[in-house]
Amino acid sequence: MINLLRKRRSIRRYTSEPVNRQSLDLLVEALLRSPTSHNGKSWEFIVVDDPALLEKLSTAKLRGGAFLKGAPLGIVIAADSAKSDVWIEDTSIAAILVQAQAESLGLGSCWVQIRNRPHDAETSAEAFIQELLGLPEQIKVTAVISIGHPDETKPPIAADKLDYHKVKYNHYSKQL
Repeated sequence: MINLLRKRRSIRRYTSEPVNRQSLDLLVEALLRSPTSHNGKSWEFIVVDDPALLEKLSTAKLRGGAFLKGAPLGIVIAADSAKSDVWIEDTSIAAILVQAQAESLGLGSCWVQIRNRPHDAETSAEAFIQELLGLPEQIKVTAVISIGHPDETKPPIAADKLDYHKVKYNHYSKQL
C-alpha cells in the first residue's frame, strides 16, 4: 500500500482511452468494500461515463472541476444523510479507497470537492448535481472523483519533503 501512496498524485489530464469494464468492476468493488460507521453503508455512488454528462459535471462548481470534461470516467460520491450522522466520513473513506484502487490499476484520479462549494451566487455545487442527476434531497454529495488513463506525469513527493512536523508523539508539543 505504501508504494501506491508514494506514487499517487492528483491527475487532471487524461487520454481519450476509456476505462475498460474489468477496471470499472474493480473500482466499483473497492467502493462497495469501503468501511462505514456501524456498517450502515450510507454511501451511494453514481458512475458517469457519458461525455456530455461529464461536461455538465465539470461546471458544478465555480473553479477546480473543469478537467472533468476531459476524463473518461467520473464517480459521484454521495450518501444518504438520513442513514448516518457521519456520512461525510463514510464517503471520504470510499473516495480515497477508489483513488488507491485506480492507482493500483495504472489509472490516474483526482478529487473534485463538491460539499460546501458554490456553483454560482445562488446555487451550491451539491444542489446543481442533485438536480442534474435527479438525487433526492437527503442524498448529499461529497465529491466527484475523475478517473482515467493519465496524460501527464508527476513525480512522487520525496520523503524528505513530507511534513513530518505535523506528527506529534504522545503530546501536541512533542514531535515524533
